[in-house]
Amino acid sequence: MKLIQILGTGCSKCDCLKKNVEQAVEQSKAEAKIEKVTDITQITSFGVMMTPALAIDGEVKVVGKVPSPDEIAKLLA
Repeated sequence: MKLIQILGTGCSKCDCLKKNVEQAVEQSKAEAKIEKVTDITQITSFGVMMTPALAIDGEVKVVGKVPSPDEIAKLLA
């Protein structure tokens, strides 16, 4: 099971990223746990200085933009 973390303080882009992640997981039939990380200290511990960001299994994959569900599905493959 993959751990997908949405790193962001709760802005509209973060909410959009969460929706896209949910669609990508459903579309790719991936087994995944989706977690939203809003604590700024925890976010910066990933080395992220710009949100939203997306981490999969602890590795940051996207920073500062909202990828489409298709782009996220490719990252999950």
